Amino acid sequence: MINLAHISDIHLSPMPQVGWRDLLGKRITGYLNWKLKRHDELNSETLAALVRHLQAQKADFTAVTGDLVNLALPAEIERAGDWLNALGAADKVAVCPGNHDAYVPGALESAQKVWGEYLKGETLDDGDFPFVRRIGELAVISCSSAVPTRPFLAIGRFDEAQAERLGRILRVMGEADYFRTVLIHHPPNPELQHPSFGLKGHKLFREVIAEHGAELILHGHTHRSSIHSIPGNKGEVPVVGVAAASAAQGGTLDDPARYNLFRIERAGDGWTCTMREFGFQRLGTEIVMRLQMRIC
Repeated sequence: MINLAHISDIHLSPMPQVGWRDLLGKRITGYLNWKLKRHDELNSETLAALVRHLQAQKADFTAVTGDLVNLALPAEIERAGDWLNALGAADKVAVCPGNHDAYVPGALESAQKVWGEYLKGETLDDGDFPFVRRIGELAVISCSSAVPTRPFLAIGRFDEAQAERLGRILRVMGEADYFRTVLIHHPPNPELQHPSFGLKGHKLFREVIAEHGAELILHGHTHRSSIHSIPGNKGEVPVVGVAAASAAQGGTLDDPARYNLFRIERAGDGWTCTMREFGFQRLGTEIVMRLQMRIC
């Protein structure tokens, strides 16, 4: 049995000291959005409580599906590196980056340098993504949909080169009979696409899964708890999203902060996977188990 934890959309706060030179280009709109809407609804106290509860579960591995930062300022990227170190050792934690981690050109490259092994794993060639982490019979495959975009856009991108590499990885891991869990920040299912914040290449991603299969897909980005599915080569593949880990109770924009814990077990020639969702309710101050269900 393997226990896999999933947390996403960290959005570390408070915002570091910002000078006017820091707000050139897209960062000015992001900063205004933070000050006017987000700073009261995404907070460090909520995040700290959720992480303490997650760490008490002693999961075998933790997947972080992006948006550790807000404007990808150098100080934010450094602080996110410290947060990852506190979350767990790099051999037990993997990150797939989100659009806020690539907020402006060069930001993701800076994050890769600072976050180091959290954004690395086995690859089939010189491409950084997807990379693979193997934990027992579990293969965690981290893709990247993170690209810098114009103001007022939060789209992601999944291109042909990454699709080709993902297909080969899924084939190899499938032939070796691993439980293949794919991480991507932007949801790939058609129900959650939108011109301003969807995934460019979502059809291509689904084509790869339809051809090669996977056992589980995890994403963030929406700040909502969700369960969907997309076709695989041997049936439907669960697609699970999780609320933002720093989302305070009483917010008007998001579900309250939550994380998911998956219990993965071998069952004859196949697998069973049971999901438990932990987090805050709309009312009350305790973190509770909100949901338990078998998803495959």
